[in-house]
Amino acid sequence: MTKLLKKLHAYFYRFNVGWIYILFWPLLYYFSRKPERYIYMNKMRTWWGLFSSLFSGIVYKFEYEKPIDWSRNYIICPNHISNLDITMASILAKGDYTFLGKDELLKGFVTKLFFETVDVPVNRLSAMSSFRAFKKVGARLKSGASIVIFPEGTISGNYPPKVIEFKNGPFRLAIEEQAPILPVTSIDTWKVYWDEGHQKGSRPGICHIFVHEPIETKGMTVDDADALRDRVHEIISKKFNDGNRQGNS
Repeated sequence: MTKLLKKLHAYFYRFNVGWIYILFWPLLYYFSRKPERYIYMNKMRTWWGLFSSLFSGIVYKFEYEKPIDWSRNYIICPNHISNLDITMASILAKGDYTFLGKDELLKGFVTKLFFETVDVPVNRLSAMSSFRAFKKVGARLKSGASIVIFPEGTISGNYPPKVIEFKNGPFRLAIEEQAPILPVTSIDTWKVYWDEGHQKGSRPGICHIFVHEPIETKGMTVDDADALRDRVHEIISKKFNDGNRQGNS
């Protein structure tokens, strides 16, 4: 019975995502044609994520290691354990920001407009596509925007999930642009929404998110990229493992 309820709730959540997107679509389309589209579309994306989650009984609780100065821009690096992580990042990020995401999102009903206008798609199997995508997000950083990149590149198929190996790209970009990394640990979004295998489904609940202290990259060189990647992976995976051990105790 629990599995049936979780499946029904997942349909209910996706329904809420869809109808609120349709409700917002005229304004999203209007703003997508404007030079200032980034600020307005991102504000609407935040409200869309909040409303669709709240109507489904899903709440995001953010804990901060220290207050974040959102007058600066960051490369925001969350781990990726649930589709809710995208909504979480949309609520967390303030001001002007851009997602870097897989090019399959250009075909999504609720993601196509964003990845045609304010976000940057990338075909990770193509070196040229990756090069062009990172050039675009580098230009966005220079313009003052934050960039949201999930360094794992995908959601792990393991259940329960773990923080898998990070890609190097976000950390090379941060060093090349001398931009700070903002590590974010999504601790238990997977317990609220899981979209893989026999555990597929969702439920109402609180998603706990820990926002770590930003890591400065000033003075680093590209030779430090691997060490920076490993440092961020250790920070996030430790918080993820500790948070889930506490949650199960």
